[in-house]
Amino acid sequence: MPSLVSVNVGMPRPAEWAGIGSTAMDKRPVPGPVRVRARGLDGDQVGDTQHHGGVDQAVYVFAREDLDWWAAELGQDLRDGMFAENLTTAGIDVNEAEVGERWRIGGAQGPLLEVASVRIPCNDFKNWMGLGGYDNRAWVKRFAQVGRPGPYLRVLEEGDVRPGDDLTVVHRPGHGVSVSTMFRALTTDADLLPRLLVVEDLVDEARRAAQRYVDARS
Repeated sequence: MPSLVSVNVGMPRPAEWAGIGSTAMDKRPVPGPVRVRARGLDGDQVGDTQHHGGVDQAVYVFAREDLDWWAAELGQDLRDGMFAENLTTAGIDVNEAEVGERWRIGGAQGPLLEVASVRIPCNDFKNWMGLGGYDNRAWVKRFAQVGRPGPYLRVLEEGDVRPGDDLTVVHRPGHGVSVSTMFRALTTDADLLPRLLVVEDLVDEARRAAQRYVDARS
C-alpha cells in the first residue's frame, strides 16, 4: 500500500543566495497531524509567490525511492524534505501518475488531492543543494535530464495528514499523460507539448506553452 513516509513544512527565511533574498526550501519533517488547505499545509509557506504556490501548486510531492536514487548518484544520503517536498511518499511511482489523477490520503476523512503540475528546477534549487554540501554542478540540467520531478497537487477536499498515512489512488483519467511526460514536454522535449492538450483542467502555463507550439506549426 502506498503511504506517506514524511510530512515536511517550512517558512521563508532570509537567504542571500536566493533569488528574492529569502527561501522556504528548508522543509523539515513534523509528526502531524498537519492540516492540508487549498493553498498548502499549515506551518508551510512559499517564499517566491510570484513564481510558485497557488492552488495548482498547493502541495509538492517527492518519492522516497527517487530521493534514494539521487542519494546513490550524489554519494550522500538525502533526508526527507531535502528537495523541499511537503509529502515524501513510498510505494508509488509519483512520476508515472497521470495529470488529473486523484489521491485520498489517510482514509475517508483525509484530504483529496489531484495531480496538477510539475516542479521545474531553478537556480535557487541548485544553490540550496550546494549549501547542503552536495555536488550541484549543472544541477538544473541534470535534474531535468533525469525526469523525476515529482508532482504538484491541487487540494480538492481539505483534511489532516501525518506520517504513515495510506495513499489511495481513487481516480485515474486514462489519457496517458503522466507527470514525467508533462515534465519532459516543458523542459527537454517540446514535441510532446501537443499531448498535454488532452488534459482536462490543464494548468494555464502548460496550456499556453502547448498552444503556442501547436499554433507555430499550423
